[in-house]
Amino acid sequence: MARVLHHSHCLPSSANTHINNPPKIIRLSQKSAASLREICGQGTLKQAFNSVSDLLTDQNSTDSYRSSLEEAYGSILDLCAAQKAVFQGQQIHARVVSSGAALDREFLSTKLVFMYGKCGYLPQAQYLFDEMSQKTVFTWNALIGAYASNGRPLGAIELYREIRETGVGVDSCTFPLILKSCGAVQDLDLGTEIHGFAIKSGFVSVVFVINSLVAMYAKCNCISEAMKLFDGMNEKGDVVSWNSIMSALLQHGQYVEVLQLFREMQKIGTSVNSYTVVSVLEACAELSLVKLGMEIHASLLKSGRELHIFEANALVVMYSKAGQMGEAVRVFEKMDEKDKVSWNSMLSSYVQNGFYTEALGFFHDAQRMGHRPDQVSVISIASASGRLGKVLNGMEAHAFAVKHGFDSDLQVANTLIDMYGKCSYVNYAGRIFLKIPTKDFITWTTFIATHAQNSSYFEALQLFREVQREGMKVDSMMIGSILIALSGLKCVSHVKEIHAYVIRHGLFDLVLQNSLLDVYGECGKVKEACRLFEGMVTRDVVSWTSMISCLVHNGFASESLNVFHQMVETGVQSDSVTLVSLLSAVSNLSALRKGKEIHGFVIRHCFVMDGSICSSLVDMYSSCGNVDNAYKVFEGINCKDTVSWTSMINACGMHGRGKEAINLFNRMEETGLAPDHITFLALLYACSHSGLIEEGKRYLEIMKSKHNLEPWPEHYASVVDLLGRSACVNEAYEFIRNMPIAPTTEIWCALLGACRVHSNHEIGEVAAQKLLELDPENPGNYVLASNFFAAKEGWGEVEEIRLTMKKRGLKKSPACSWTEVGNKVHSFVVKDRSHPQTTEIYSKLGEITKKLQTEGGYVADTKYVLHDLSEEEKVKRLSGHSERLAIAFGLINTNKGTPIRITKNLRVCGDCHQFTKLVSKLYEREIVVRDSNRFHHFENGTCSCGDFW
Repeated sequence: MARVLHHSHCLPSSANTHINNPPKIIRLSQKSAASLREICGQGTLKQAFNSVSDLLTDQNSTDSYRSSLEEAYGSILDLCAAQKAVFQGQQIHARVVSSGAALDREFLSTKLVFMYGKCGYLPQAQYLFDEMSQKTVFTWNALIGAYASNGRPLGAIELYREIRETGVGVDSCTFPLILKSCGAVQDLDLGTEIHGFAIKSGFVSVVFVINSLVAMYAKCNCISEAMKLFDGMNEKGDVVSWNSIMSALLQHGQYVEVLQLFREMQKIGTSVNSYTVVSVLEACAELSLVKLGMEIHASLLKSGRELHIFEANALVVMYSKAGQMGEAVRVFEKMDEKDKVSWNSMLSSYVQNGFYTEALGFFHDAQRMGHRPDQVSVISIASASGRLGKVLNGMEAHAFAVKHGFDSDLQVANTLIDMYGKCSYVNYAGRIFLKIPTKDFITWTTFIATHAQNSSYFEALQLFREVQREGMKVDSMMIGSILIALSGLKCVSHVKEIHAYVIRHGLFDLVLQNSLLDVYGECGKVKEACRLFEGMVTRDVVSWTSMISCLVHNGFASESLNVFHQMVETGVQSDSVTLVSLLSAVSNLSALRKGKEIHGFVIRHCFVMDGSICSSLVDMYSSCGNVDNAYKVFEGINCKDTVSWTSMINACGMHGRGKEAINLFNRMEETGLAPDHITFLALLYACSHSGLIEEGKRYLEIMKSKHNLEPWPEHYASVVDLLGRSACVNEAYEFIRNMPIAPTTEIWCALLGACRVHSNHEIGEVAAQKLLELDPENPGNYVLASNFFAAKEGWGEVEEIRLTMKKRGLKKSPACSWTEVGNKVHSFVVKDRSHPQTTEIYSKLGEITKKLQTEGGYVADTKYVLHDLSEEEKVKRLSGHSERLAIAFGLINTNKGTPIRITKNLRVCGDCHQFTKLVSKLYEREIVVRDSNRFHHFENGTCSCGDFW
């Protein structure tokens, strides 16, 4: 190893002047030397250094004088080393060189090597070592220690080999230095060889040599060897030995064993020190044994001594990991002295416990109080900024990292990528990613997740392929991000490939199984999801909830309720996410009784009535036709958020209570809450279904001017729908032509529907053409266009549209109605004869129709039959509409006076609307019908919609 450095800059400038200048003869009194030793022992470097010139008094060169001078210089150099005061050490170096006394150069040179090594000035230490003509074992130890403590373990190992070759005998102090280096590079072979040499040399009985061997074996992942050494010790009274083995166990996550050793220490009466306390508190933190940690804290307070800074830091970490932030803050605030670890531990505590806003405030307070942030601080603050979505704070942390050179730290860079990803600044994350010279697995995983979570699905897949080409081992976290991307792409074939990949590589843990369930559900592959779910050996609440959500999302609401009952039977406890999914299923089914059962379940199991559950209950009751119960739930919410208000506004809109919706909106603004896009969508919907034309126009302008919200296509579609329902078809068309955005399919759908109802054939044909051009794969659009042409008896166009649908493989969804009776939901389609009570239902329907004709003057309005049929056939077709079958079934199976609740997947036709009004009057029943647009409350021959739907 070429270690010899012949550069004058390695020494103080004054050290090279003694050749040309005559030396000054000085004498140091023994009394002064003793005084200097005392000052150095107290650690007061400034006082010791300033006293040196006063201590040099006589001009003599006796042996006593030289010995005292060497001792004085040695003492102050040790103090410089301890305090890493290299500037003062260099000045002493210059005095030693310029001194004319016949000093022991080997002794002082060794002290200087030691000082420079401790201060991190390895080249200077090496230079002095190379210049020495004679080297003792102490000199070798000083340089080996310099390499070992300055992150150069291989250099220390090479020096050890040299000392063995030179024949200079090692001493017991050599072993800890070289064993530390073996552990750093995990060189178990050399470590074992040194262990053998220590036994042969008789040093293995020295306690600190054994302790070093224990640490070396632990770092080389041989914890059993470390324990064997510790157990073989004859005397275990040395606390350092206990600390060494505890540290070894902590490195390998054997926290329970650490606590067992601590109890053993207490039994045999071995006194503990700060390092013991820190080890035990770390074990308590990892095992969440906060009670034991508090007992240790109490015993430290009872001892009457000041807490060491290491102990206080460990207490902060222990309390924060247990979620007891109050205790962590109290410990921190009582600390008289705080180091970087203290500030960073407290900052990390806020972040780890979700107090992100408090973390930002604490970070700024720390800077004001003089704490200089480091890499750890930047990582914490960037993480908090990302979770809050506050990109400006994250950018400040990034700028600070760049200014101080922390951005080159890989962990800092990875955290910044994650922060920008969470703030949806993918380009910024990409710039950091490209600048990282050596990317680790976390870098790739974080960057893939950034793309997947920000809808850059193709880019995420490309990065994943790069990872595979690089030959990196993929883990479940990266697979989870890829599944998010595939879910967004709805790419089922790739999902199946990933499914197979996960199985082949043994990555199929419960988290990934749950993720796959979600993805299959998002992609509409219910069979695959069911097969996966049934094959799962272990299912947690997430598994059950994912399966329920999959069924609800894909139109199997009734089946999702059955899965919930199975979940309850297995004893798995539901969470709020499960209940929100169930309430969505009930809303889809309009199954009020089921909804009330779930509401009762929520109350019995003491779920916190938070925003999501309460909003879902409001939606459920309104979707089941019970808007009064929806109001009760809403008014019972203590802290109403924007979602809660929006849910109630939407409920009013669905039930034609437009004025109430506006009043709710005004109340919401009075509370200081800002409405969002969804709130305005619900409000415009309410105006549309209540014929509030001027109000709807005004709120669209308020949305833009007062709240600075750019309308979505859905907002414009609501205004078009509002104008169209109010017979202002020409105005609606002009509104579309003057919009700042290109019309979407939703907008043309709203206009075409209005044209059919109000027989505006000219504009209707334009709307139909635009609709089919924009979305030629949606069967609903063809049905809407077909109905428009059928209404004006354009049977040629109708036939053409139906042929196009057939060629494209598109099918119309059949009209379906369902009603809840007892504890079961019964469904019916047009001319349905599959129900067990079919004969009774059709008999009852005939009876109802006859009564309506004779007593209510009902005459079938065949213009609502959009088929080229005879009048007789049209009447028959109307009589078989699904909602009429549901009404007949309800009258048969419910008691007199009981409301009949029906849900239909399509819009109620005008003839069925009139039919239901008459039934409500002649049979004295309240009938609530929810169609695809809104609710109709029929009572005593009238409808809540005012015939406006």
